Amino acid sequence: MKPERPKLAVVVKGWPRLSETFIAQELVALEEMGYDMELWSLRFPTDKKRHPLHDRLNAPVHYLPEYLHQEPMRVLRGVLAGVLKPRFWRAAKLWLKDLRRDGTRNRVRRFGQACVLAHELPKDIDLLYAHFMHTPASVTRYAAIIRGLPWSVSAHAKDIWTSPDWEKREKLQASTHGAAFLATCTGVGARHLAGLADQESRVELVYHGLDLSRFPEPPKPRAPDGGVRFLSVGRLVEKKGFDRLITALSLLPKDLEWRWEHIGGGDLGASLKADAERLGIVDRIVWRGACDQPEVIEALRVSDVFVLPSRIAGDGDRDGLPNVLMEAASQKLCILSTPVSAIPEFITDGEHGVLSSDAPDALADAMERLARDPALRMKYAEAAYLRLITSFLMQPGIAQLDKRLQAAVTVDQKG
Repeated sequence: MKPERPKLAVVVKGWPRLSETFIAQELVALEEMGYDMELWSLRFPTDKKRHPLHDRLNAPVHYLPEYLHQEPMRVLRGVLAGVLKPRFWRAAKLWLKDLRRDGTRNRVRRFGQACVLAHELPKDIDLLYAHFMHTPASVTRYAAIIRGLPWSVSAHAKDIWTSPDWEKREKLQASTHGAAFLATCTGVGARHLAGLADQESRVELVYHGLDLSRFPEPPKPRAPDGGVRFLSVGRLVEKKGFDRLITALSLLPKDLEWRWEHIGGGDLGASLKADAERLGIVDRIVWRGACDQPEVIEALRVSDVFVLPSRIAGDGDRDGLPNVLMEAASQKLCILSTPVSAIPEFITDGEHGVLSSDAPDALADAMERLARDPALRMKYAEAAYLRLITSFLMQPGIAQLDKRLQAAVTVDQKG
């Protein structure tokens, strides 16, 4: 007897990834709800660590050819399996149209991976579901056409703001085999994408929220000891704004005792460390590198202020609503961030924390004010925690997603 919920093929960019706990959290929750799923990853893992959450997922994980020349026979089998089917040529026509507008090797690779995915998918898959609207959604869309299956997608941050409008629009139109639905985790992203869809109802705001069962109870307030511990968790990339934060740290008054700890990897690590050396603050900074979830939680519990100076990068990339802000709130850690993208959807300036300009002098002023006022830090931390537990828990979003996943298959079968 067919299970009540559809069997999913979930397409992700890479698995597992330390920086994408929101995906792992969602998939574990869906699996525990009763979903049978398989993961198809476009890339092999590069992180040396993994979160305990990754080990809770029982779904099998398959890796598509990361580069087509590495597995030519597998790609050839995928292509040959499809060439005699009319649906293959519909997908190929669509891909060629995309290729004319985006003549990159990445676009070629997307179609090759889609052919492999379409060929190797089990016959009992009901729905393809991609995380991220750019490359994973393209592979998913082409494969869905070849197999004659519905597909859906979850969009987040970079994929929304750096993808061309023509591509987003066509992935949201029924006439061009768009997604049955698109879930996105921020109000600002939902409004933007709904404006590109043929029907606004195709786009749904689904906050990730936080599964508090993965986190300990908040620690008791730390007694002031004359110094303040700033903490940041995030990749060392432009949109996180850590270059400006380092400058801000150098502007703090000489009489203020502070330490900044950073968790995360990223391409800008060497240049940012050089900036800290040049500014004479390297002895007050601890670079932890990539850490697993237990290490992150422990750092949250012993810090005083969580700082995430997000900004819009030169290519338009920006944060959505970083889950790490909710993780900080779960441990009643005072939050200092910026009013970028969807961050104000969780943090109201002066109520749940501080939202500062990303200018170094403004960041320095905000850090000094919070450093010198433990009572204010506690007030913001309590308010953010209340905001989290009343409006940003995981369960409501998972229930929304469950309904949309089931409806995507039901509507397609009726059609």
